[in-house]
Amino acid sequence: MAGELGIVKNYSVTIAREYGSGGRIIGKQIAEELGIAFYDKELISLAALESGLHEDFIQTIEQKKASGFFYNSFMASHELPIPEQVFLAQSKVIKEVAGKDSCVIIGRCADYVLGREKNCARIFIHSPISWRVGIVRDEYHEGGDDPEGFIRRQDKGRAAYHDFFTQQKWGKARNYHLCLDSSIGISASASVLKKFVEEFTNCGCN
Repeated sequence: MAGELGIVKNYSVTIAREYGSGGRIIGKQIAEELGIAFYDKELISLAALESGLHEDFIQTIEQKKASGFFYNSFMASHELPIPEQVFLAQSKVIKEVAGKDSCVIIGRCADYVLGREKNCARIFIHSPISWRVGIVRDEYHEGGDDPEGFIRRQDKGRAAYHDFFTQQKWGKARNYHLCLDSSIGISASASVLKKFVEEFTNCGCN
């Protein structure tokens, strides 16, 4: 069994994260060390197959809440708005991959989609914006002349998407099992979270 951890045979780890906090890198490292599947942009391809929409189109709109321009432009009289179709398709895919085998899932409201599952460890990764500026500028090569403004806009988009579809507050501690400040370092963060996942899957209280 993948991961070979504890009482729960299949388990999932969802990681929501502030932009530039290194959540994707940390999640991938955890998955590799635990020997379990990792899903991030792979979910776009799977959602495209599920919905019949093009991958590039899904990537463009997957974090747009179903209102305003998108609602008026894409809603047909007999259909849900396209952003809602994408959300539902991704939710279905998330449930399928989590039910199939143990995995780490990045973003896409997976913490909410799998929130009622006892074997789902919900994590939120954050860090000071000054630390995130370094990652966004040096690793992602993004942000231009105003990396802080760029980061805040990305966070605002993620929060709006999450809050709209889940009716929960993005980043609010009570919605997660663990919140971690990744400015302790990427490797240190991965080590802490790997230990947490091991304890989570073995404690029998999840």
